[in-house]
Amino acid sequence: MLKTDYKTKEDLQTLMVDYRILFAYHSNKIENPETDYHDTREVFENGKVTGFSGDPRTLFEIQNQKRCADFMIDHLIEKKEITVSLIKEIHRILTAGTYDENRYLKGERPGEFKKGDYIVGKYEIGSPASEVENDINELLDEINETKSDRYALIAAYFHARFESIHPFADGNGRVGRTLLNYYFLMHHIKPVIIYEEDKKLYYDCLQAYDEKEDIQPLERFLEYCQQKTWMKKPKSYLKLDTYLE
Repeated sequence: MLKTDYKTKEDLQTLMVDYRILFAYHSNKIENPETDYHDTREVFENGKVTGFSGDPRTLFEIQNQKRCADFMIDHLIEKKEITVSLIKEIHRILTAGTYDENRYLKGERPGEFKKGDYIVGKYEIGSPASEVENDINELLDEINETKSDRYALIAAYFHARFESIHPFADGNGRVGRTLLNYYFLMHHIKPVIIYEEDKKLYYDCLQAYDEKEDIQPLERFLEYCQQKTWMKKPKSYLKLDTYLE
């Protein structure tokens, strides 16, 4: 995978200057089709959107991505490893102001693991609420103790397992994609954008793990995403339809 040799906060900010806008746009767009690229760029560059008339939740989601990008840069420079506290704080930032009344009535809050037993997907994945913290701690022990340079494989396992645990009432995808790139940058690997137009393939790769615990499709998909993010190679060259073979 492509590496980056940042040493200072300024180095990291330079690396992320355009990347973080595109990452925020596509990560939000995967979950919320109302997300607009120009609104996202305005928030990142000017701190506000002029004449916004959409759902306020969409604007909160964009603003939260900007705050989270700044938060990540500070923590990466301090070389802070991924912990339960870090995961909860990333979730709190990314979902602030976006939880609906129904979730609040059920006791769900940004920055806290789910209280109810939410399940998602064809295979109804999701750890019971009572087991989430233990499952996340076990996953972090595996990731933080693994000494290997197969970063795409480890990141793919981390992401697939995190999404299968489904630790929060909402925002699991956004948090998972952020943690994926936190892991890459911790190891001086260039981060990835999972493009909204590749959403079906992305979900198919996650489903391959849910169905057969097969991590290879997601590993290969992340390698493709990194090339697309930084080398801008066309889909036809990378033969997207081969990634699940």
